[in-house]
Amino acid sequence: MTRAVLSIGSNMGDRLELLRGVVTGFGARVRAVSPVYSTAPWGGVEQEDFLNAVLVAEDPAYGCHDWLWHGQRLEQAAGRERTVRWGARTLDVDVVWCAEPADGGLRPCRIDDADLTLPHPQAHNRAFVLVPWLEVEPDAWLEVDGTGHRVRDLLAGLDPAETAGVRRTGYELIPAAGAAP
Repeated sequence: MTRAVLSIGSNMGDRLELLRGVVTGFGARVRAVSPVYSTAPWGGVEQEDFLNAVLVAEDPAYGCHDWLWHGQRLEQAAGRERTVRWGARTLDVDVVWCAEPADGGLRPCRIDDADLTLPHPQAHNRAFVLVPWLEVEPDAWLEVDGTGHRVRDLLAGLDPAETAGVRRTGYELIPAAGAAP
């Protein structure tokens, strides 16, 4: 059983529906979904704010690369174009962390190949990843440069302006039980 933490974001088109499409696209694999946050764009390219969330997903048949490929298929279906690094996008699905079975439990994966780097090399610098991740896994850990850190400690170490720019919205990706569609 692999377990993955996926950061999802959109700042073009119907952002909320695009994020909901990711939840639908991963289907029964989804174990937890954070609330939706509004965040300023990261990376210095002028563009609209993002809606961001984090999913935790599991699948016994998936390896770490399968999460990446599944996310890329969802991005393509949403019309994602990779023209400007850190530019506007209809949909972004990043594998932040992944673990595979080992010794009766799960062991975090370390991958550094042409397609995938795990853990995500910049996740520890991005409040828009860490804040929603803590919503769904309050005891989460992330390896940075070979050393494990509590995600809450990584978040506390960020510039307060970075953290303040991550604003919880009233949006949810999974409707509350009994809510009208």
